Amino acid sequence: MSRLMRSAGLLPYRLDPFEVLIAHPGGPFFRGRDQGAWSLVKGLVKKNESDESAAAREFEEETGWRAPEAQWVALGETVLRSRKVVVAWAVEQEFEMSSFNPGTFTLHGRQYPEIDRVEWSTPKLARYRLNNAQGVFIARLEAHLGLNGSPERSLDE
Repeated sequence: MSRLMRSAGLLPYRLDPFEVLIAHPGGPFFRGRDQGAWSLVKGLVKKNESDESAAAREFEEETGWRAPEAQWVALGETVLRSRKVVVAWAVEQEFEMSSFNPGTFTLHGRQYPEIDRVEWSTPKLARYRLNNAQGVFIARLEAHLGLNGSPERSLDE
């Protein structure tokens, strides 16, 4: 698969209570959409860029926050319906939500935030909101943390 069809991202989490940080894409296409529209903070891996570097760069560009330096937990890959491969890492980290400062993109001469909001979500709500193919990252994180998650369970459970 072409590197142009590969994205890398981070799934921040906190343990008390267990929640994950997910992002709602900005722009007119996702306005008003919730179920299946949310994503990990992620973006395209550039030519000659490592997946880890891309995940850190995209996290900073899309949120305005420095990528956490804490230990990253590899969550593997998944393939979206578009056939794009997404590789992800989880990292335990809190963020000052008021300092969220998303990057922007231009579409038809108008600027939009790359991400219009981020929210801490329970695993159940995150599975509902995330692009279906990305729900596996929640299950893999739960399994890693010993929280009764299973990387192979259905998103419909």
